[in-house]
Amino acid sequence: MSLSQSLLGFGLLALVVTLTPGLDTVLVLRQALRSRRSTALATAAGICVGALIWGIAAAAGVAALFVASQVAYTVLRWLGVAFLLYLGLSYLWHAWRGQPQVTLAEVVVDSVPQAFGKGLLTDLLNPKMAVFYVTVLPLFLAPGYPPAMVGALLAGLHAVIAMAWFTVVILAAHRLRHILTGLRSARVIDATAGVAMLGFAAVLGSETGL
Repeated sequence: MSLSQSLLGFGLLALVVTLTPGLDTVLVLRQALRSRRSTALATAAGICVGALIWGIAAAAGVAALFVASQVAYTVLRWLGVAFLLYLGLSYLWHAWRGQPQVTLAEVVVDSVPQAFGKGLLTDLLNPKMAVFYVTVLPLFLAPGYPPAMVGALLAGLHAVIAMAWFTVVILAAHRLRHILTGLRSARVIDATAGVAMLGFAAVLGSETGL
């Protein structure tokens, strides 16, 4: 397998994974509908940086420790569950409490650093990312090149594809913001995102092992 074939094959797989609705999409979509475009983009950037870190860790062999060690995997899994519970409950709290703003355009839910941090932690505390990169990345390492370099290149490609898709999601969501105005819409968005996050937490917490 040449380097170009490796990039093409992994890129197609990364595209399919990115387009599949999941935790990351819900988080970015919620931010796009409830806050400024810069905040949503910061969340997406945090997610992509998290994926990049996992990819580099997998290429360097670090991520394999989380997959090989049941204790490390379990600790990471429960940290992920705790973070998802925090997000879900905080969104439900926003939905129940409401905010005095009249329109969604006036709402600032998170600062840019906070949004980036949430995106980053969402990926770093997701043990499935470690499993994905540890099991899939070696299949696309082109021979004759340093594995760490190729792994970082593939992870970077995944991050670029994901960021492009999230940008499309954010731009599309912002076109809907003039329709979703008022406190009731904000509460519905937060409640939906909160329930989704709690659902992801329940699924992750119900796993019995690798």
